[in-house]
Amino acid sequence: MKRISQREIANLLGVNVSTVSRALRGLEGVSQQLRQKIMSLAKERGYRPNPFAVSLRYDTTRTIGVVVPDVSFSHYAHIVKRIESEARKVGYMCIITDSGDKCENEKHCIDLLVNMHVEGIIICLAQDTVDFQHIQHLKKIHMPVVLFDRDADIDISSVVINDADSAYQATNYLIDGGARRVAFLGGPNKMKQTSNRKHGYLESLRQHDYVIRKDMVKCSPISYESGFANTLELLDQPEAPDAIIASHGLLAMAAMKAIESRGLRIPEDIAIVGYMSDWISEVVTPRLSFVRQNQKEIGCKAFKLLKDQLDGESCINHVIVNAFFEVRDSTR
Repeated sequence: MKRISQREIANLLGVNVSTVSRALRGLEGVSQQLRQKIMSLAKERGYRPNPFAVSLRYDTTRTIGVVVPDVSFSHYAHIVKRIESEARKVGYMCIITDSGDKCENEKHCIDLLVNMHVEGIIICLAQDTVDFQHIQHLKKIHMPVVLFDRDADIDISSVVINDADSAYQATNYLIDGGARRVAFLGGPNKMKQTSNRKHGYLESLRQHDYVIRKDMVKCSPISYESGFANTLELLDQPEAPDAIIASHGLLAMAAMKAIESRGLRIPEDIAIVGYMSDWISEVVTPRLSFVRQNQKEIGCKAFKLLKDQLDGESCINHVIVNAFFEVRDSTR
């Protein structure tokens, strides 16, 4: 049975819609007998308030938008889950959109959310986003916005991990374990996350007086295919790496498969470190040493920054969540 509307209740009882509205909202001006008839019919026919009609009337939707590169990727899924949980605590609903890690899709997602009258947007930038006008436009229309996981050098509040320091820690560990030729697998060079993690890696090499070799650094669009191909190129060099840092989970998994395809052993022939979820690092063989990113804290702080803006805060805040290197079986 189709749910009944206020207008249909009014027609069935021969009263004005405004009378039905007052009765359902518990307002005065309706007799007790009529109020009881209205409430009984509403309950019998499954009446529910229309949240979209309410939002148009009061110009508030109590919804926020979230844009992620790949909602099926566990790292983003964990963060989104925490954002949604924090939003629900204060009466907000989340609309989750997936950019497919493409800037053009990201723009469409943002347009969709703005057209749906969300009250704020939390965004993880696509890896090929290098022009941020569509993000800055949100500020011009007074839309609260927060970046997470991947940020940019623009005046937008953000939550990221300690990218440079975490890569520095991981590289130090590999070198202390005996690695002499440490390679780096990263995403696009123009992505700030990649450049920061590469900076930490290079800083560790410099402090250990290692020769920095350009052929040991492979930065390409993030995909399983690129990670696999780039790892094979590294392994085919005359002086192949004896350790690899993969700055994304997909790249780490691809690197492991490429190493196996060459008949090499992890970590005896080549050690590897990845940035990924802890449960994935546990289920692969060998268990992968990884940079543990606190997705719950990222999600909580991203929503808090957005909620502060919704409550009138105008300051730009950049929050860094500490990530830590965790040793498993893929390093010596």
